Amino acid sequence: MLLIRLGFLDIGWLDVLDITLVAILIYQIYTLVRGSVASRVFVGYLFVYLFYLVVKALGLNLLTTILEYFISVGALALIIIFQQEIRRFLLLIGKSTNIGNNPWIRKWLLRQPDLVEPTTPLKPILEACKMLAAEFSGALLVIQHNDDLTKIAESGETLNADLSKPLLLAIFNQYSPLHDGAVLISDGHIRAARCILPVSDDAELPATMGFRHRAAVGMSEATDAAIIAISEETGRLSLALNGELTIGLSIHELEDRLSGYLSKPRG
Repeated sequence: MLLIRLGFLDIGWLDVLDITLVAILIYQIYTLVRGSVASRVFVGYLFVYLFYLVVKALGLNLLTTILEYFISVGALALIIIFQQEIRRFLLLIGKSTNIGNNPWIRKWLLRQPDLVEPTTPLKPILEACKMLAAEFSGALLVIQHNDDLTKIAESGETLNADLSKPLLLAIFNQYSPLHDGAVLISDGHIRAARCILPVSDDAELPATMGFRHRAAVGMSEATDAAIIAISEETGRLSLALNGELTIGLSIHELEDRLSGYLSKPRG
């Protein structure tokens, strides 16, 4: 259906929709690469492609052929250059379209029984965090929500122990062989310790941010888990949720945020 006619150019509703979707896609890609060296490569490649469209429209055949070869090779180069950004983009899509956690789809299409909501008591976690922060003991705690974290558990030492404050304090004692890495908490149990987490490569994170906090952000980007990071230098409590890190929380603020996030229904 014709919407606008500009000289020889006819613009319909589908054209408007097409342009809008492409604009949204380009904006999302720019948001992912913004602030990194890759953003300059992306802008440069975009200008080259726009120049190619102009040259092709003008009928400059020789220059069009040269630019077509450059763009075809450049597409492969972009995949190599932007591999980290593409991975983050696919993870974002995967988290937002995780139909396996939808109770209706699980029950009626996958013919699976309803899952029982995990019950992870926050009291021993909060009490341990309060004491670890007061003693400036660094710690990293991952609280499972919906996503399967079997691979993370397998990267560490399996415990499958009841969740308790004394056990958490013993694990993160500086003389404990398990204090390095993260503790994985699931369904009221300490599932594993000394787990290895994916580290965020977000260029917008402060350069002063340490490995522990980058691992917390990286884990929250890849999964829907709640990650608590305790700074060894300052004793500050931080919470990472969905790729966002909140630093300097009080124990009451941490409790409120965890309660609100973990009480959300599955799906």
